[in-house]
This record gives sequence, structure tokens and C-alpha cells, in this order.
Amino acid sequence: MAQLLAPRFWEQVDMRFDRVAIGLSSLCLAHCLATTVLLALASAAGSLMHPLIHEVGLVAAILFGIVALGRGILKHGYMMPAAVGAFGLGIMAGALTLEHGGPEIVWTVIGVAILALGHDLNRRATY
Repeated sequence: MAQLLAPRFWEQVDMRFDRVAIGLSSLCLAHCLATTVLLALASAAGSLMHPLIHEVGLVAAILFGIVALGRGILKHGYMMPAAVGAFGLGIMAGALTLEHGGPEIVWTVIGVAILALGHDLNRRATY
């Protein structure tokens, strides 16, 4: 009985991880845009600009990528969604090395969009 429930359980986990990862990508995008607007309105946006937020967010994105995209490879065997997602994560990581402001925001948004595309490709390949 437990063997019959295990595949269904993992199917639900796979679907949820990709959806949560896409949602987190959207929150990241909203954070980047909100920070830009706040920066334009005020000279300091306070804790929204703290580098730790970006580092923790990148670690969370990497962990979700490993779980969701890795499980996708095991489930459907396609490497492209994971490769696209990893490329987006790489762009996001590279953006952290740039000066806070214009270029960092642009490259982070591009990386987030590519990562979300990878998760969407993974979700479509799986279901």
C-alpha cells in the first residue's frame, strides 16, 4: 500500500516545488522593482537594501532549484529545464558581485526570469 502512495506523494511534491519556486521568483522580482522605486523616492531604502537579504534569497533559490529541477531530471529525464534554471541562478549570483543599483537590478531581474522559465519548463515536462 505504501508503495502505491509514494509515487503520488512525490508527484504532488514535484508540482508544489516548481510552483513555489516560480512564486519565489515572482517575489524576488517584486523585491527588485520595489527597491528600485523606493530608492528613487528616498535616498535610503533601509533594510530592503541589506546585502544579507540578497544572499539568503540566492541560497533559497539554489536550494529550490536543486530539489525541484533535480527531481524533474529524475522524473522526466530532460536536462534542459535544469540547465535553463542553473543559467538563471548563475546570472543571479553574478549580479550580486555588481554595484548595488542599476546594473545589479537589471541582471537580477534577467536571472530571475530565466530561472522562472526553467521551473516552468520543468513543470510542463513533468505533467
